[in-house]
Order: sequence, then structure tokens, then C-alpha cells
Amino acid sequence: MIRIDNLVKTFAAKRAVDGVSFAVERGEVLGFLGPNGAGKSTTMRMITGFIPPSSGRVSVGGHDVAEAPLRAKRLIGYLPEAAPSYPDMTVHGFLSFAAELRGLDGHARKNAVHRAVERCFLSSVLHQSIDTLSKGYKHRTCLAQALIHDPEVLILDEPTDGLDPNQKHEVRNLIRELGRTKAVVFSTHILEEVDAACTRAIIIDRGRIVANGTPAELKAMSATAGAVMLHAQGASAEKLAALGKVEALDRAFRVYPRDKGAAGDLARAVAELAGREGWKLEMLRTEEGQLDEVFRRITLPDTVNKK
Repeated sequence: MIRIDNLVKTFAAKRAVDGVSFAVERGEVLGFLGPNGAGKSTTMRMITGFIPPSSGRVSVGGHDVAEAPLRAKRLIGYLPEAAPSYPDMTVHGFLSFAAELRGLDGHARKNAVHRAVERCFLSSVLHQSIDTLSKGYKHRTCLAQALIHDPEVLILDEPTDGLDPNQKHEVRNLIRELGRTKAVVFSTHILEEVDAACTRAIIIDRGRIVANGTPAELKAMSATAGAVMLHAQGASAEKLAALGKVEALDRAFRVYPRDKGAAGDLARAVAELAGREGWKLEMLRTEEGQLDEVFRRITLPDTVNKK
């Protein structure tokens, strides 16, 4: 549904996006991660045709965004960063206006507004003017306009920004549900959202893709992936050292595998050692890895290495 080939965007001397290429299929939810200034929003603006690329190509649903912009944009629902709206309009009036702009009228427009209101939990504020809404409800109203025409592609820039924990949970569930039938790209700074909603994630830094994979594949890049955490009375670092590198923690030990592919064997070996030594086992688990550690190591290599 989305194909990006060698996308470049320069602003004067700054190369904000530098040779980015990836594809998103229907049924995928792609999390777009990166530090501030990495090029996430710029890439999303080029996908939607909001700004033109300096070079490279973007196609949506088989339509080149530069050569057939209307055909491509009809397929897209877009929630931009700091999403704009008309503050003097009511929520209902704004969504009805957005539906009309998308070419919907009569019963189709009424049904589209109703569907978007239900999906974004806006019934309680439907007839309030937008300028009276909380930040969270304003953001949800702008998300609703992105969904108003039931698009095949969703481009969402920080869709949970300004929401409280309950609202974030609702929006993550909505994104996961929409991702079953649509192609969804959403940017976020909240790493837990990758696990909560994404089938795949890309990490971008300084305008370039530095990692691309499923949440499990990215976690497997973590230094702790495959390590075994042990909490047992009587446990000894000296005994555990025979199995691999040992890190002493508060009331526990972390044992690192010599080969990440043998993590399952390591857990079994630690359990067997505990049994032979008569340690009273309280906790034994294999670590799946920490996404935040991978993110920091990839995007701040000098800082992490110095530590």
C-alpha cells in the first residue's frame, strides 16, 4: 500500500531525510521511532504529499504521490503533528465539514461522522465548540477527521500525544484494530506503544533508517536478550560463572549466554545448577530484551559506549 524508494529531503544545507526506503503492506501497523529531529515528521509529510521530496519516490496504493496526487490522497487519512482544526466549530460541525471535503454527502456523510465519533469516543463532546475541549479531546477530534472517509492508509503523527493513560489505551487498541485491514504508519516517542500496537517498527536517526524489524526482532538486539534472571536463596556468582558472564543485581543475578542462540539451554542449565546446589529457587526467567536499551544504543552510540 505504501512504497518509498530512496527518499531525500534537504532544507538549505540540512539533509533532514537521507535515502529512506521501506514498504508497508495492508494489515501492517508500522511504528516510526526516532529522537527529535530524526526525520520522522518530514518523512510522513512527504508520504502524504504535504511537502515534496528533494528526490526519491513515494507511491500509495500504486499511485505516485507526485504524479497522481489526488488518487493517492483519496486513500490516505492523515493526522499531522500539532493537528490543526477550526476552534469555533463544534466537533460535529468540524467532522461533517471534513466528510464533505472528502466527497461524502447525505446518508454517507451522516454515517461517516457517526462511525468516526464512535471510534474516537467523542459522543460526550459532540456539540461542544473545539476551543472549549481539553487537549486530549481536541487531539481525538483531529484523529476522527483522519478516519472520516474510512481510508485504506493511515499516517498518524504522534496519535497519543496529550492523551491520559486511559485514552492512550483506547487509541492503541483502535490502531491495532484498524491495522487488521489497513496500512498504518504512526510515529511515537513512547516505546511501550511498539509492543502495544505495532507489527513492525523502524528506528530512524539523523535522517537514515538504522533498524527495521518486528518488536521481537528489535528486542533481540538488546544486550540483555537471552540472559537468564535468577533469584534464589544460596545462589553464588562463582558457581554461575561456569555458565556465562554474571551480573550481580539487587537480590538476584543475571547470567548472559555465551551464544544468544542457546538461551533456552542456558535457562535449563541454570535450573539444573540450582537443583544440584540445593538453592531455594524463587524466580527464574529468560529476558526478552529491552527496546529502550536498543533505541538508546542505536541513536546515542557514543553516550552509551562511554557509560
